[in-house]
Amino acid sequence: MDVRQRSLQRLSSAAAAPSVAGGARRPADALVQASDVLPLPIRYTNFLFSGVFIASLVFLMRRWREKVRSSVPLHLLGLSEILAVVGVIASLVYLISFFGIAFVQSIVSCHDDEDEFLLSAPVPGPAAAACAISLATDPICPLLYTDNAAPRKDPEVTAEDEEIISSVVAGRTPSYVLEARLGDCRRAAGIRREALRRITGRALEGLPLDGFDYASIMGQCCELPVGYVQLPVGVAGPLVLDGREHYVPMATTEGCLVASTSRGCKAIAQSGGATSVVLRDGMTRAPVVRLPSARRAAELKAFLEEPNNFETIALVFNRSSRFARLQAIHCALAGRNLYMRFSCSTGDAMGMNMVSKGVENVLGYLQNDFQDMDVISISGNFCSDKKPAAVNWIEGRGKSVVCEAIIKEEVVKKVLKTNTSALVELNMIKNLAGSAVAGSLGGFNAHASNIVSAIYIATGQDPAQNVESSHCITMMEAVNGGKDLHVSVTMPSIEVGTVGGGTQLASQAACLDLLSVKGASLESPGANARRLAAIVAGAVLAGELSLLSALAAGQLVQSHMKYNRSEKISPKLPPE
Repeated sequence: MDVRQRSLQRLSSAAAAPSVAGGARRPADALVQASDVLPLPIRYTNFLFSGVFIASLVFLMRRWREKVRSSVPLHLLGLSEILAVVGVIASLVYLISFFGIAFVQSIVSCHDDEDEFLLSAPVPGPAAAACAISLATDPICPLLYTDNAAPRKDPEVTAEDEEIISSVVAGRTPSYVLEARLGDCRRAAGIRREALRRITGRALEGLPLDGFDYASIMGQCCELPVGYVQLPVGVAGPLVLDGREHYVPMATTEGCLVASTSRGCKAIAQSGGATSVVLRDGMTRAPVVRLPSARRAAELKAFLEEPNNFETIALVFNRSSRFARLQAIHCALAGRNLYMRFSCSTGDAMGMNMVSKGVENVLGYLQNDFQDMDVISISGNFCSDKKPAAVNWIEGRGKSVVCEAIIKEEVVKKVLKTNTSALVELNMIKNLAGSAVAGSLGGFNAHASNIVSAIYIATGQDPAQNVESSHCITMMEAVNGGKDLHVSVTMPSIEVGTVGGGTQLASQAACLDLLSVKGASLESPGANARRLAAIVAGAVLAGELSLLSALAAGQLVQSHMKYNRSEKISPKLPPE
């Protein structure tokens, strides 16, 4: 249904409907707009008034020209000329108000609109009452409500906020500008939430609004907020890693996960702890460019891979940041398209924005010598970000970490409730052979992504990067005469940071502080991010140990039934 037609229906229904609360009406939910003057589709109304304006103006110009030639005073108007003047004025007012000049809109409409909202002034009571349309008798658009019930007005909404909400609902005020115009992020979120409730008819009960610092997410974490989601955070540990104890925060809704990881941490701690090694540390970005021919693309590839040119390219790249340091360039050719995978260190930041800035610098530099180079995209998926890719599995992305431990025979039996030979056999058949049969890419593990996701959410990492960060191969073998268990996880692409993004939010910063890796390292740039990556690998090691032990001992279903199901006691029935 046309917007103008809905407005006419609201006006007629408001006139016919009885007053509520003893004759008082609530503020209008929408303005009477310039396009509501005729019962026609809006495009026809626009054409009509445009035609009236042009025809009336042409008529008046011709009449006045004739009067000038015959020396007749211009102020002497006939009936046709009076009608033409009225037509010019009416159509001019319509066209100006339709195309959005606020002060004219306020004249032709009996209701204040976004102009008042910008000035943050309250609506005059008599003027608002004169053209009020009751939300209780007619919703803005019945098709937007699944139950055709009119939205309820929140009693906590002030008169000033009511006007803003109505403007958002009617589409006159974009929801995304509320924070900038109001200067109050919490108020903006509340207004957006109420507008959403009226549009959808859903109250969002259970989604909390208060208790969150909405200003902290502006411009970097989330747009158009209407609340926040609560997730329980458990602590697994202590994880003894490289001679230090860590209590690992995990945000999850999966039962048994934290408890199982804690059991693995216990087994590692009682066996003397785990050790880790960070093999590589470099974030990647791979733009794709197109050249006139494959030969020309090959020339650019040779130029980038020439060792004598690397120092110059690195200087151009490193201008983007104090911490960005270009490490390598790996190129791939597909026809006349060239994919250039830049890898660089990024300090304690995860570094996607940092490396992208450096890549833009290099592309600008290359176009001086390769003016026929056409930049297709800053990212050509050869990076590869948030997608399973062999290049990350082989070359690494972010932090490449190996973590290992030797679990004593008595710990395997007492804590893990199984034996070394059973674990070695299960790992080979399940994690190695089973994943190979499935054609897995980087998935030679039991449930690495469980632990990675939980730690990422708790510490403010990008949860979508769980895709490549969970690449992991778990290895187990019997050592010391077949008694003890050597277990390791190799994770080539853990993408984490301790500054930027969600790491600066209060809850996530607290979890990073629990791990002693909050913020940037003052002693050695990048040390905190590397430590966080090692902790992620250590927690994955603990999780792998515990889950595989539960599978080997046949305890998986039993433990999930114990922790994932709440037994409700049914009341006893009286005897018949």
